[in-house]
Amino acid sequence: MNTLSYKTKSAKKEEVERKWFVVDAQSDVVGRLSTKIATVLRGKHKPSYTPHVDTGDHVIVINAEQARFSGLKMDQKEYITYSGYPGGQKKRTAKEQMAKKPHAVIESAVRGMLPKTKLGRQMIKKLHVYTGPNHPHAAQKPEELK
Repeated sequence: MNTLSYKTKSAKKEEVERKWFVVDAQSDVVGRLSTKIATVLRGKHKPSYTPHVDTGDHVIVINAEQARFSGLKMDQKEYITYSGYPGGQKKRTAKEQMAKKPHAVIESAVRGMLPKTKLGRQMIKKLHVYTGPNHPHAAQKPEELK
């Protein structure tokens, strides 16, 4: 009889080491970029990934206004907001959204790829999106995300 037992190591939130990554969104397709970002925010790129623990890293996105969409999405994709009042629903195309709030385009794409739970709301807080090439997180020594 074999007495060796292999236990799967489950990560604990106190033991998680977080790194910082920087991503340049210049001329990247929004959907492809946001899947990479969501993977890092969840922690699925680490061998210590545990589904019920936030093992992800921080991600800084720069040049958000230069991200692009494939196909006809720039004119056909709509972002909908609702104030809660009758007649309070507003729609914006992706082109209008990129002109007014380019950071919101990437944030909403990534948010849609994270779990819709307390854990997902905790993970989205580690996403930092900026228009332009500058960000205030130089002290964290972020690495380039491959």
